[in-house]
Amino acid sequence: MSLRRTSSGATPMTQIFSSEADVVVADPGNLAAELAAYWSGYDVEIETVGARVTAKLGIGSGVMEPVDGALRFRLECSELGNLEILRSAVTETLAAFGKREPLAIEWRGNMPTGRLFADFREVRLVSNVAIAPRIRRLVFTGDDVARFGSTADIHVRLYFPPEGLATPEWPRPGPDGRTVWPEEGRKPDVRYYTVRRFRPETNEIEIDFVMHDDEGPGSAFASRARPGALCGMAGPVGRVAPKAGWTLLAGDETALPAIARMLEEMPRDTQGLVFVEIDSERDEIPLAAPPAVVVTWLRRRGAPAGATDLLLRAVETAQIPQSDDVFVWVACEIMAAKALRKHLRTARGLARDRHLVVGYWEREVEEAAAA
Repeated sequence: MSLRRTSSGATPMTQIFSSEADVVVADPGNLAAELAAYWSGYDVEIETVGARVTAKLGIGSGVMEPVDGALRFRLECSELGNLEILRSAVTETLAAFGKREPLAIEWRGNMPTGRLFADFREVRLVSNVAIAPRIRRLVFTGDDVARFGSTADIHVRLYFPPEGLATPEWPRPGPDGRTVWPEEGRKPDVRYYTVRRFRPETNEIEIDFVMHDDEGPGSAFASRARPGALCGMAGPVGRVAPKAGWTLLAGDETALPAIARMLEEMPRDTQGLVFVEIDSERDEIPLAAPPAVVVTWLRRRGAPAGATDLLLRAVETAQIPQSDDVFVWVACEIMAAKALRKHLRTARGLARDRHLVVGYWEREVEEAAAA
C-alpha cells in the first residue's frame, strides 16, 4: 500500500492499494500487445510508451512491462475490494491467454486477508414493494452498508443464492488472485444494480428492480423474496454523469433507476435532454428532472428490447451544444451502446472525458438464457 501526496509532498491524499506479478512467457512484448488489443475492444483507454503499456481499467489501472524475460504487471486501486476484483479479472484473462502456453501467476503486495472479498457484505431484505407496473423497490440492510451510499459510484454487484439453499455460500479470493466460487448448485448468480438511495438514518439501501418478461435471477429474486431473505452485495462501482451545465442522459429501462437518481441529484439549473427507451406508457415513472431538462419517452410498442434503433436515432438528432461544459451518459444493450459510442466520438467529436457509454446487458445472452 502506498499514499499519493500533494505536489508539495505534504499531507497524504489518497491511499493506493497495489499488487505485482511477474509472468514468465516466451514473448512478453507480444503478450502485452495482445492484452492491450483485447482490452481496447472493451473501450479501455490504452497508453503505450516504449515497451510500457498502461491500461485504465475503470476501478483502477494496470501497467505491463517486459522485465528480465517476464511480463511484469502492476495493478493499482484506491480500494482494496476493487484491487481484489481487478486482480481476479486480470488473472482470469491471463489464464485464458495462457491456454496455448500455461502461465504461472503469483501476485504480491496487498493480498487478501479475509474470508470474503473486502468490498463484500451479506445483506438482509427489509421490504419489497411495487412502485410501478414493472418496477419493484427492494430495501436492504446489513453491517457496514454505508459504503454503498457513494455519490460517485452508484452500482453494486448483487449475489443471489439458489432458491431453497438454507445457508448461502459466497465467493472468496483465491491464492492466485482468481475468485473461488461455491460448487454448482450452491453458486450464487451475480447481477449489477443501481443504488437508488441510501438512508443513513436507518442504515438501509434502496434498489429498484426492473421486472422482465423472461425472468432472470434478479427478477426471480424480486418477485419472490420476502423480508429476511439474504443476498450478497459488493462494490460500489460505476460512474455517474459528472456535473455539467448541459447534460444528455439516455438509456433503456435497465438504466432507468440510474437516470432517476442522477436527475434527482443534478443541480437545479442544469440544462439538457433525457431519452428513455421503454415498451409502453405503463413503464413510465415520475422523474425529478431540473426544469430545463426535457425528458422524452421512446416507446418500442411491443418490439423486443435491444432490437430497435430508437435511442440511436434520438441521440443522432439531438441538439448538443458545442461546449466544454457538456456531458453525455448512455447505458443500454451492448450492441446499441457500441453504435452510440461510435456516433458520439466520430460524428460528434466528443472527447473521452465528455461522455460515458456503458453496455448494461447483451441481447444474444439474454435470448440464449431464455431459450
